[in-house]
Amino acid sequence: MKKHTLFTLLSIPVAIGVLAGIKFMQFDSMMKAGESYQPPALLVTYASTQELQWESLMHAVGTVEAEDGIVVQAELPGKITKLAFTPGATVKEGDLLVQQDISIEQTSLRSAEAAAELARSNLQRAQRMIKQNGVSASDFETSAAQAKQTEAQVENVKAQMAKKSVRAPFAGRLGVRQVSIGQDLRDGDPIVTLQKLDPIMVNFSLPQRDLARLQTGLTVRVYSADFPELQLEGTITAINPSVEKATRNVKVQAQLRNQDERLLPGMFVEVDVVLPNPQTVLAIPATAILYAPYGDSVFIIEDRPEDQGGGKIVRQQIVKTGISRGDFIAITQGLQPNATVVSTGTFKLQNGQAVTPDNTHTPEFSLTPKPDNS
Repeated sequence: MKKHTLFTLLSIPVAIGVLAGIKFMQFDSMMKAGESYQPPALLVTYASTQELQWESLMHAVGTVEAEDGIVVQAELPGKITKLAFTPGATVKEGDLLVQQDISIEQTSLRSAEAAAELARSNLQRAQRMIKQNGVSASDFETSAAQAKQTEAQVENVKAQMAKKSVRAPFAGRLGVRQVSIGQDLRDGDPIVTLQKLDPIMVNFSLPQRDLARLQTGLTVRVYSADFPELQLEGTITAINPSVEKATRNVKVQAQLRNQDERLLPGMFVEVDVVLPNPQTVLAIPATAILYAPYGDSVFIIEDRPEDQGGGKIVRQQIVKTGISRGDFIAITQGLQPNATVVSTGTFKLQNGQAVTPDNTHTPEFSLTPKPDNS
């Protein structure tokens, strides 16, 4: 019994040792297999860096303003007898908008015209008589003065009547009506807004550091998020001669055609000022950039040495980015011309990973993309 127990106790360490050896051999084999394992090459799309000539632009945010815009107001008190306009309609310069009551002025006009006619007759009689010395020079001068005075009275009444016929001072589009027929207007009461929408103005501000590149006549492009397909061009017409102290910005005004009248005063728009000298940039698709807090990077496709199996691998390269245009972005540091980079799916890659370049299903990159759902 004792011999059997002793044999059992001695055999346990031996079995443990054998098992430990077997496991060690298994782990060692797995580690060697892992070291020699090469993951399969990943299919990637690619693009080459391109040297492109891009327009030099200065970007700003602007506000649309009518070239001429007023609130039409009553000049004289009076009751409205006729509304001659339709709210929202387009009117021409001189079109009648509102007619006020002029019955009193019409009576005054007839009286003034009668007085003027009598004064002219007296003047004509005095002119005939003075040639015959039948009237003194002072009487003749009095007749002439009375004639002028009565003519002035006629013109004064006509002017008052004209002011009670409220007309459009310029061509444009009317706004919401603010009066009703039969309403008694006071001096300065608003009647309707009138805006000239074509051409239209855009006001925007640029930093004072851009003053050296600014000049009147430069082309501007105006975009509105509310009308993605709309792109209007105009020119800079005025640059403010002073810089705002609080912001160190200078105000700029541009004029552009607005034939469809889609831009309205007060609207927010984006403005690009086109500078005369283009710039040369090194550009790649923006989707090639892997953005990270420590720095942006791209994956460059390179040849793997033959002694390591050949084929293609990727090398991660830190880059600095510049301005963007459409689907492309400029690289200011980190890449050389004619370098080949992975154009999409960079988040799946690791440094040194084997790849197979394949542009069968590569997306089309454009400087002026037009998405289907825009």
